[in-house]
Amino acid sequence: MLRIIRRGTGSVVTWRRAQTVLLSAQGMPVARIAEVSFTSADRVGDVIHNFNTDGFDSLYPKYSGGRPKTFTLPERYEIKKIAKSKPTKHELPFSTWSLTKPADFLVAEGVVDDIKKSSSPTRAGSGPNAQASTRTPTASPADGAGRPTTATAGSGICSPPWT
Repeated sequence: MLRIIRRGTGSVVTWRRAQTVLLSAQGMPVARIAEVSFTSADRVGDVIHNFNTDGFDSLYPKYSGGRPKTFTLPERYEIKKIAKSKPTKHELPFSTWSLTKPADFLVAEGVVDDIKKSSSPTRAGSGPNAQASTRTPTASPADGAGRPTTATAGSGICSPPWT
């Protein structure tokens, strides 16, 4: 444990947990540990309890990988092969793929179990990351007699980054 604290390399999470356990082993009360480590007494108690239960393994964070992969590699190859082919090759009555037809075909052919579709169709330029464009009349010598110019939301110098 001293090696973790003295070395200073590695995860900050591991270092803080080891520091908490070491202070507890030295007899420091939970409230004081929370005070010196700038955390809550509940969190200190959880770290100590986890160390007593799981030992040194509890000091290391167990990050999970996030959202699981949607398709396996063989499914991806099959989806790509079908998407690059013409629908007439599969004896379908249309000549080009739309947005929904390949998904229906892949499910019908048993390539994938299900493909989630959005509840409403999206257009290019819409969605959570699209910038709103508004028309605002301005009167400046550069643009003439107050003709409307396009102002993009979030283009101001003092606007917050989430707009």
